[in-house]
Amino acid sequence: MAPKASDDTTTGGESTGAEADDLRLGRRKAARYIVPVTVIGVAAATIGLVPALADSGDPDLPKITAQQLLDKIAASDVQQLSGTVKISTDLGLPDLGGLESGLLSGATRGGDGSSADPSTKLTELAAGTHTLRVATDGPDRQKLSLLENAAEYSVIHNGKDVWGYDSASNEVYHSTADESSEKGSGTAETPVPATPEELTEEALKAVDDTTSVTVDGTVQVAGRDAYKLLVKPKQSGSTVGAISMAVDAKTGLPLKFTLTPASGGAAVVDAGFTQVSFAKPAASTFDFTAPKGAKVTEGDEAGESAPGHPGKSDDLAKDLEGVEGAEGLEGLDGLNVLGEGWTSVAVFDTGGEGMPSGAEAGGDLGGFLGSFGDKVTGKFGSGTVFSTRLINALMTDDGKVYVGAVTKDALVKAANAAK
Repeated sequence: MAPKASDDTTTGGESTGAEADDLRLGRRKAARYIVPVTVIGVAAATIGLVPALADSGDPDLPKITAQQLLDKIAASDVQQLSGTVKISTDLGLPDLGGLESGLLSGATRGGDGSSADPSTKLTELAAGTHTLRVATDGPDRQKLSLLENAAEYSVIHNGKDVWGYDSASNEVYHSTADESSEKGSGTAETPVPATPEELTEEALKAVDDTTSVTVDGTVQVAGRDAYKLLVKPKQSGSTVGAISMAVDAKTGLPLKFTLTPASGGAAVVDAGFTQVSFAKPAASTFDFTAPKGAKVTEGDEAGESAPGHPGKSDDLAKDLEGVEGAEGLEGLDGLNVLGEGWTSVAVFDTGGEGMPSGAEAGGDLGGFLGSFGDKVTGKFGSGTVFSTRLINALMTDDGKVYVGAVTKDALVKAANAAK
């Protein structure tokens, strides 16, 4: 689970050597999957940091320390639940007339992919407001449904089978659960953290001695009494303002997750249960048979590196297949991380004479990049910064890329220091 705070009231405490190594490893592993030319893709991969809690009452609960609440989250072992989750994401992306959706889909599937592939459909959670229905019965049975205006998309994991079904297109995607998954044998993953529990797990990976962790009162979520855990960066220069999590007082399950940016305004991501039950879901919840006439795509036929888990190939260039204009990104050199904690910056060299940017990039990619990039200069030379409310990326004219949840000034400072 997540690292634990040794200071019960204010900080993440000092990590042991092993914990510090794990934290650094985790950051490098997360940064490894960054798609440098698609800031939307970067933001989607980091949705695990996000929301603002709307109080519906302040229940009178026993006092608890930050350490005890972290322990409670780590010890939570909810095996059965069902409920409804509302998730809103506002990354501050420009209106590109739908182009951003095409780019994001292209970054996560090849041209022959299925609209029912979870890696394609669930990236829609990177923007707007969505309603999800979720159900879990142990590690081998889960279901997540994305409710749309006149259609529904579902991912069903039942035993070794993982099914994706898009009712709008009547397409079915089938793969086999990865039995070597870190979450346990047979447990299926979704490409984007979607529930408060998944978002909390991702956010708590960042807890170290650069982090303030406090208990911020109590709240009611979906009729359940909960404690509020508040996580804040101690460092200046991060785009993350605060992360607030509502933790069920009885089970330790995160019920709501909110990330607000340092720049203020609405939450970047706000995800929480509006209804939840810990009763055992009906066995039929996880049954699935492809409807008559549906187009069925098998995972191996789609050419995925890991069935149902795209974007995790050992070759980053393969992860970029399908993004028009990204051909120049093949042959990336090794990735390094500059700095530490919340202001760490991932940097890598594309190996090229220049980074595709603005009108210089081809196809859809050129229009996308040119629409919201700012030219910057410094000791490093010159380049372009592409921004969201959470993730910023500096692409230099000599082919280096700097990416992080940091301000534009912090990126330029990191690039200058690296020269």
